[in-house]
Amino acid sequence: MNEFFRKFAHLTSNWVGSPWTFLIAVLVIIAWAVSGPLFHFSDTWQLVINTGTTIVTFLMVFLIQNTQNRDAQAIHLKLDELLRAMKGARNAFVNLENMSDEELQQIQEEFARLREQNASLLIEDDIQNVEAELQVRRTKKQAKKAEKEA
Repeated sequence: MNEFFRKFAHLTSNWVGSPWTFLIAVLVIIAWAVSGPLFHFSDTWQLVINTGTTIVTFLMVFLIQNTQNRDAQAIHLKLDELLRAMKGARNAFVNLENMSDEELQQIQEEFARLREQNASLLIEDDIQNVEAELQVRRTKKQAKKAEKEA
């Protein structure tokens, strides 16, 4: 059952996300609007579009949620693999999505403190990197000038 629904949800989300499906939806709405005078803009005429859009929306919520859950799970697994493979990365972050809100808040506060502590160090590093890059460019420029003069 799960595999069938996964495939169905995947195929359906790909289909309903296409430009052709959007065009069909626009044409249905145009046909409904044009048919208004034919049905004298009756309550039944309005009920048809309301019922149809409600049913489609209700069903699409579940299909979209299923595909988003799968996408989120795949992204988490990919990030977990990157964390696991990176030397120096904190492996405690591998199952971050399973932590409580309080634990996530503590980690967020830890990173905020680290950013504040390292802000001045990062600026100094950036200045040193820019100065080093400028020195490399000056050296290359001088070497080219020397070659032309030689």
